[in-house]
Amino acid sequence: MFFSVLSTMAIKPSKSMFFFMFLLSSGCFFLGIIEASVHEYKGERFVRKGNAFVVHGGSEGIYSSVSDVSLNDFSASADNGDAYIRFEKIKFRKPELSPNFSSSLIHALVFEVEDRETIGGSAYGGQRAVCCTADLAKLGVCKQGEVIVRPSTRDPSWPQVFSVVFKENRLIATLRSKSIPITKTGMYNLYFIHCDPNLVDLVVAGKTIWKNPTGYLPGRMAPLMNFYGFMSLAFVILGIFWFSQYARFWREVLPLQNCITLVITLGMFEMALWYFEYAEFNETGVRPMGITAWAVTFGTVKRTVARLIILMVSMGYGVVRPTLGGLTSKVIMLGATFFVASEVLELVENVGAVSDLSGKARLFLVLPVAILDAFFVIWIFTSLSATLNKLQARRMMVKLDIYRKFTNALAVAVIVSVGWTCYELYFKSTDVYNERWQNAWIIPAFWQVLSLSLLCVICVLWAPSQNSTRYAYSDDTNEEFDKDETSLTLIKPSPYPSKEFRTAPEPRPVQSNNGTLNDDDLEEDKTE
Repeated sequence: MFFSVLSTMAIKPSKSMFFFMFLLSSGCFFLGIIEASVHEYKGERFVRKGNAFVVHGGSEGIYSSVSDVSLNDFSASADNGDAYIRFEKIKFRKPELSPNFSSSLIHALVFEVEDRETIGGSAYGGQRAVCCTADLAKLGVCKQGEVIVRPSTRDPSWPQVFSVVFKENRLIATLRSKSIPITKTGMYNLYFIHCDPNLVDLVVAGKTIWKNPTGYLPGRMAPLMNFYGFMSLAFVILGIFWFSQYARFWREVLPLQNCITLVITLGMFEMALWYFEYAEFNETGVRPMGITAWAVTFGTVKRTVARLIILMVSMGYGVVRPTLGGLTSKVIMLGATFFVASEVLELVENVGAVSDLSGKARLFLVLPVAILDAFFVIWIFTSLSATLNKLQARRMMVKLDIYRKFTNALAVAVIVSVGWTCYELYFKSTDVYNERWQNAWIIPAFWQVLSLSLLCVICVLWAPSQNSTRYAYSDDTNEEFDKDETSLTLIKPSPYPSKEFRTAPEPRPVQSNNGTLNDDDLEEDKTE
């Protein structure tokens, strides 16, 4: 254990964001989804940050232990109630051409995010440094070339620092295996740090294990396992309702309803795969890449098909037009582009190493998906407006009522989405150090709930029934009118035109030679 106790008069923590605050925030920024609770280091090089050389070893939210299980009992189950961070086979290797001997210490620094101000310092308000500088060494408060660490006011035993030094003529320094019990819930960070410029090519190998009381699933992700369990149940209930209606009225099923069936099936598979993915992750500490990839793919296909269905319904496909005509290729192209962009983004975020993804790289992947989503929304509402006008002009009141309800549901969904996006941006911008990690799971969960809610609305509006054909496109001219008989009442022609008929300012139906009304004056043009 290594502590350099600094005089509070000599070293004043600055109120502004200095070097180590930037280092911590850059390490925590992309923790929306973490690669694994078993963090492996395969020759990671130390990177110079300020006057220190660092490797970010991991950052995770950990709940405090709920049992007194010994940390030496490695055979204990994943859900035995203990929480810890364990170092296993951590080795530091320097290149053969480096100096044969270095007395500089290499530190493994573990601290809770609330104690970030205890790391580093500055002389009389100057520039903050992680490694002790010559000016600070002259003040006698730290030893030059070592990491500056002050005890926490909450718990003097934290932050925890483990140190190792290279022995003479040795190229490898080994940090012995040890475990740190977690007795306080918080966001914990691990950094490997040294201050010797002669060790610029130093690399670290080994692994650390981060465990929560209920398993190896990171704390901020732990609630998502139960959430996806409930979502799987919700999709099963929706599926029972939909498939029962589908089986009862299978003779009346429309192509649109077949597409909705596909979305429900994909949703059931997606939720089940996510649940099993989190359960496996929680049990082993390593993300099952195969299950994750399948869950991501099913989810991406579901979102793509759902957007295409909404777009085609908005265009009136199967309701006021039998085909999409020349728009088919454009709709398919938009869907394929959205699928590729979303699949790449989801695979990188869920399967790849997120901590290695820079802000610009992530923006490069997120931006195309956001633009395509916006294009979908604009095209959908533009098409809906045209379809509503067409239905109203043709007096197809039954279909018009359904489309109005559908439009209202979409409008509410878009408004809620915009509001939640603003909240998400606010949440992430004001939580730089992930101090609100226990509530972070709500953000991805909300989008799943919103998607399911909109799907339920569509299922209610277009559920299979004995009257399903009344929603379908038909060449029957009688369908073009409202079923209210008052709107279909025709004026019976008299043998001789009356005076009122001749002088009426409004046009009347013209009588044909055989005594019937001319169909051209009654029927609406059905061409698109």
